[in-house]
Amino acid sequence: MPSHYVTSFEEVLCGITLVAITTAMHGCGMLATLYTSHLLKRGQDVPVSFVRGGAMLIVASWMIVLVHLAEVLVWAVFFLWLGAMPDPSTSYYFALMQYTTVGSSFSLPLRWRLLDGMLPIAALMTFAWSTGVLFMLAQEFQSTQLSALHARRDARRAARHRGRGA
Repeated sequence: MPSHYVTSFEEVLCGITLVAITTAMHGCGMLATLYTSHLLKRGQDVPVSFVRGGAMLIVASWMIVLVHLAEVLVWAVFFLWLGAMPDPSTSYYFALMQYTTVGSSFSLPLRWRLLDGMLPIAALMTFAWSTGVLFMLAQEFQSTQLSALHARRDARRAARHRGRGA
């Protein structure tokens, strides 16, 4: 007799709860990333150097990756708690592959298969958010560096002009 799947209220409720937890974690993580980035820039009377600005982008990227990995952990723990995965390593691997939409050879029990699709939904939303934060920080960095480059170029031109006129 073939198994018959019907989406349950419990499955939907668990899925939207996990999406909400993931989103809340992501919000806290992105605020921490922005706060850290701005702390690293604080107290500067001069524009942030290229090296320091690049380092800030790297630190922000690391923080964003760690936030995503923590979010994957929440899903992996849930799958383990359900008994849907045989061990923590497999559960984390499965959750990470679903989160990144790569997929894996493992699958959830039929009764929980809706979560196979809800996990990438959470990830797509949080990846978009991360991209926005990183884009904002990168835009700030680029603008600062371009302004500094133009200021140096203008100062060299002014110095050459003064040297010709004197």
